[in-house]
Amino acid sequence: MIPSTDGITVVADGVLRLSRAHVNCYLVIERDEIVLIDGGLPRMWPLLLQALGEAGARPSDISAVLLTHGHFDHVGMCDRLVDEHHVPVHIHEKDAHLARHPYRYAHESPRLRYPFRYPAAIPILGRMTAAGALWVKGVTARPDVRPGAALPGMTGLVAVGSPGHTFGHCGFLLPHRGILFSGDALVTLDPYTGRTGPRLVARAATADGDAARRSLSALEDTRAHLVLPGHGDAYADGVVAAARAARAEELA
Repeated sequence: MIPSTDGITVVADGVLRLSRAHVNCYLVIERDEIVLIDGGLPRMWPLLLQALGEAGARPSDISAVLLTHGHFDHVGMCDRLVDEHHVPVHIHEKDAHLARHPYRYAHESPRLRYPFRYPAAIPILGRMTAAGALWVKGVTARPDVRPGAALPGMTGLVAVGSPGHTFGHCGFLLPHRGILFSGDALVTLDPYTGRTGPRLVARAATADGDAARRSLSALEDTRAHLVLPGHGDAYADGVVAAARAARAEELA
């Protein structure tokens, strides 16, 4: 796995990972097209400006934000991009309401018990709080992300339906590059337990664990070589190996 650190990391040619407080989003630059995959947390804004500046671009040059899902740690910069720079934000229709209300998410287990059962999660959740996790504004996203249909913002990107973590979760695939942006359908760090390696996110933030496990097959079918998750290190041994490892892990 490619180690995850706060800051900007080139994880593939034209793909920059912006990471803070164990939350990742990705700036994808191909030819004259710039897309941001997921909107991170509010205090990741300086990282976004830095990454764009190094590419000779500004926030208004982003053609689209594509959201894997509507949780608070994936929409944190979106209101600023929409209000100040008129960048459109897109999401699957089943997550559009969640993007407007990013704390009102379905989950299978009570969240409060996890820090007691998994103390390794406490510093992770603390860092997320310091990065703005408790004051994220919702965003009105365009509900037009559909698996199998053309995506706005970048030629060649394909949505991969992967519900379970949320009801409308989608990954994004660059098939000609073998790169899968898996969002939280497949991560290498679970913020709610502190456990690392390919896995599903704990039931504290997962709407339907059985559906999430089934969605691993859809991700696996992409045969992507590089998996870029919403939390944790990039996984360079391929999505098939990552899905196999995730299936072997008990959903916390």
